[in-house]
Amino acid sequence: MTKSDLVAAIAEKAGIRKKDAEAALNAFLEVVTEALAKGDKVEIRGFGTFLMKERAPRVARNPRTGEKVEVPAKLTPAFKPGKDLKEATEKELKKKRK
Repeated sequence: MTKSDLVAAIAEKAGIRKKDAEAALNAFLEVVTEALAKGDKVEIRGFGTFLMKERAPRVARNPRTGEKVEVPAKLTPAFKPGKDLKEATEKELKKKRK
């Protein structure tokens, strides 16, 4: 599903114009991005939590030269699904497998 597909689905479910749905989605994405950049987490009960996770430093290998490269530790955005989301997706997957 692309962003435009998501906008169309939100507009249909909410009974609003696509333009309004896109504005709401863009605002949501901006708020989440700003919160993560400040080091906060965004928790939506039942859906999940957006947070920053630290990746440990590691040694990687350049595939072209085979040379070892030090990759420093860094923070990266992550999503942890909530219980309700896990249950709903699991239920849908079971339906599709039958």
